[in-house]
Amino acid sequence: MADFSQILATRPDFRDEDREWLHQLVADWQVIADLSFADLLLIMQDGDGRYVVAEQCRPSTVMTLRTDDVVGTVMPEQMTGELDAAMECEGVFRSTVLRSVGKSTVCNVYAPVRHKGRTLGLVVRETNMATRESNGRYESESINAGKQLYEMIPRGQFPYSDSVMSQRHIARVADGFIILTMDGIVRYAAPNAISCFRRLGLLTTMQGRYLSELGTQLLRRDDPVDENLPLVLAGKAAVDAELVANRSAVSMRSLPLYDANGRTGSIVLCRDVTELRRRDQELQTKDAAISEIHHRVKNNLQAVSALLRLQARKTKSEEVKKELQEAMRRVQTIAAVHEGLSQTTDEIVDFDKVIANLLKMAVDLATMRDQHIEVGFVGKFGMMPAQDATPLSLVLTELITNSVEHGFEGRKDGHITVSVGRSGSNLSVVVEDDGVGLGAEEQEGMARSSGSGLGTQIINTFVTNDFGGSVHWEPRREGGTRVILDMKLRAAQV
Repeated sequence: MADFSQILATRPDFRDEDREWLHQLVADWQVIADLSFADLLLIMQDGDGRYVVAEQCRPSTVMTLRTDDVVGTVMPEQMTGELDAAMECEGVFRSTVLRSVGKSTVCNVYAPVRHKGRTLGLVVRETNMATRESNGRYESESINAGKQLYEMIPRGQFPYSDSVMSQRHIARVADGFIILTMDGIVRYAAPNAISCFRRLGLLTTMQGRYLSELGTQLLRRDDPVDENLPLVLAGKAAVDAELVANRSAVSMRSLPLYDANGRTGSIVLCRDVTELRRRDQELQTKDAAISEIHHRVKNNLQAVSALLRLQARKTKSEEVKKELQEAMRRVQTIAAVHEGLSQTTDEIVDFDKVIANLLKMAVDLATMRDQHIEVGFVGKFGMMPAQDATPLSLVLTELITNSVEHGFEGRKDGHITVSVGRSGSNLSVVVEDDGVGLGAEEQEGMARSSGSGLGTQIINTFVTNDFGGSVHWEPRREGGTRVILDMKLRAAQV
């Protein structure tokens, strides 16, 4: 089944601005479907000249006529004449034939989509005649507002070319709407819209009053004021804003209404977002607390590292000094992971960025002054939770340190390659160096780390116990050492 983009691709004669106009239309036509209580179809001619359904929109305010996805469906040949006539019509074209969709009787109305003098397609409004039998004030006002927006399509006035949307929680028709006159006076307010303003503290009647005055009188001296609020309350521009008062918040969006001569009024959609804003505030507080915890942990680890460095300077034993420096390096590794975590509001880190800095630090600490050792990467680790990132960082830094201290002992330069293969939670890492090889460092198939062999123990413990994996050491074919790690991440995020 073809989608909207694929159908657009069959029309090489369309300019980029034509395609963008159609994308804006289908991004914003939900409001017309909801106000009109009708299904909408975008019909275009494909490369072969056939009329095809390019996109569809179901109303959220009434039962849809189209339970199936009809995008990509070719329109019946018997409708070609009617569709041709609609494409040539200056304004809205009304069908003279009632059709059946399922068990419903439907009246089709066509709005040619025009942009800078070109007719790009048709928006078909499928109206279920049963929904027009007994309408109250709410239904009548809603349908009339939807009709005015719909009639703006052939004149190129909808979608709005200057629309500016900044809020995350955009108001919808079902949340509440207000109809304003050209002067900004409330002609009709839906029950949900009245409830929104009651929450803000408004106790007077809205109808017949300037919405800008109603909104202004709710504000206190210290209340925050959205810069777009005056435009929304007056209904003069296609923008959104938030009105905050009485410890409540209402998200509003204005939709100016135009006829052939200019603006005639506007629709203002309203949505009570008080609870959403409260939750956002709670999340921001929680995120700030998590970030602060990571920051403090990092600082404490750095303090421990500084104490170890101080102790290493004071000791006269070279062996003790070396072991303290190793401990300092391991603490710095953990601190670096927490540094990565403190940069985000969740427990996920970009491990490729973290490990690149860590391994560079490990090489700098292990090399002699006249040595130049490079570390290269093949493949990507991807995003990784702290539960896996911390032990994996320790494993890799131990391997790199082992390579530098023993594989390149007495050599001026060298190269280490870290190759990564990841599929879901399965992770394979190969660390290779072009050093002197296992040689005397090999014991029962394992390369001993320096001193007490703590580094090898750390590698084996984390890989086998934490990741349920295996470690295999072998000589590199071209010379040097090759270490293969096969692991299963515990909390992997693909």
